[in-house]
Amino acid sequence: MKKYNYKIVVFTDLKESLSNTLKSTLSLAKMINGEIGLFHVKKASDVVNKENQLSAIRSINGEYLEMENRIKSIVDEFSKDFGMPITYSFTIGNLKNEIAHYINEEKPDIIVLGKKKTKLFNLVGDNLIQFVLDQYDGPIFLTDENNILELNNELSLGVLNGDEKSSITGFVQDLLLHSQKPLTSFKISKTPNVPKINQESKKRSEIEFVFEENNNSIQNLSNYLSINHISLLCLNRTNKRSKND
Repeated sequence: MKKYNYKIVVFTDLKESLSNTLKSTLSLAKMINGEIGLFHVKKASDVVNKENQLSAIRSINGEYLEMENRIKSIVDEFSKDFGMPITYSFTIGNLKNEIAHYINEEKPDIIVLGKKKTKLFNLVGDNLIQFVLDQYDGPIFLTDENNILELNNELSLGVLNGDEKSSITGFVQDLLLHSQKPLTSFKISKTPNVPKINQESKKRSEIEFVFEENNNSIQNLSNYLSINHISLLCLNRTNKRSKND
């Protein structure tokens, strides 16, 4: 059996953006020798809306069958096109509870979340992203609907460092082997009067932007991500877990 270096999970609501999110994730997995799992949660309130218990059970059973067929069709198509296996699981319940349980049980190395065109990398007000950030201490990738990561095309990778002391993790270094472009690093600093900086790191090929923490910092970050055509943004935090744990 093939040995994978990283366990990658995609949390999805099965909306239209899933196609491009999966394309980027599959390319990511090939670059760093990762395995992909797809996880979907259907809110119970969207399935059970009848007081009769027998009707509720029938609705749940019917929804499970429909989700199974839909997800299997998506997974089979992308697995065939990219020549990579994709595992999947799904459930009906409370979105946040089920995601927290999945993270705790499966302990993924990387989480991938897709962003819609109208909310490009807008971290403010996205309850799911904020919840995952609160629950998970490892790296999270946000994919861009407009800039799909493709294996044979030039990689444009951005890293948002939440901790100024955090270092570039191993899988990011693996990714950089596939890129002719420098890594684009973004930092939001609490230090007053910090100027915006665009500089080449002497230690590694890196362009760095520093934003002062204020009400406009996230919007400024979003603008620079768009201008620099970033296909993947890694929210880089210190990962308390090791692959070998």
